[in-house]
Order: sequence, then structure tokens, then C-alpha cells
Amino acid sequence: MAVITITTENFESEVLKSEKTVLIDFWASWCGPCRMLSPIVDEIAEERADIKVGKVNVDEQEALAAKFGIMSIPTLIVFQNGKPVRQGVGVQPKAAILNMLNG
Repeated sequence: MAVITITTENFESEVLKSEKTVLIDFWASWCGPCRMLSPIVDEIAEERADIKVGKVNVDEQEALAAKFGIMSIPTLIVFQNGKPVRQGVGVQPKAAILNMLNG
């Protein structure tokens, strides 16, 4: 499944009301570590049809970044049943991200 761009406008429908587990990548275009993590997140999105993967550009969606207390990027948050259940900060190997998803 393709990565979804998450905005304030679609956050409720795509994340809070999702029946699937959702992985959100908080990132910015100027962030080097974010650019390193992005292909890994994209790969997971393509491989895992059982989850939804979204990206939040913190420069464009400051309210969402503030809502979840994003202080460092990249930050990954896993949502289940509309609630954040796990979070990781910084570049992580694919296996660590998969472990976050599997709980």
C-alpha cells in the first residue's frame, strides 16, 4: 500500500478511525536522518498490506507535531485503535520498526 500524506484535515479519518494499525513518520525535507529513514518506511508500506503507513511533514503540519510532542525528527509513532501505543525517535533499522509494529 502506498504511503499516505497525513494532514490535520485527514488525520481523524486516516489514523484515529483506521481499523488497521497505523505507522506515522514525522519528518521534514531538510532533515538528513529523515531522508535516510524514508526509504525504509516506504519499503514497509509496500510490503505490509495489513497496516497503514503515513507521513507528517512537521513544517507543514505544526499542529499535529505539537499535539504529539514531537521534539526530534524523525519520530515514528504506531497507532492502534486510534491511540498511540509505541514511539521511536531517530533512524532505526527495518527490524526495529517491524518490532514496533508487532508490539
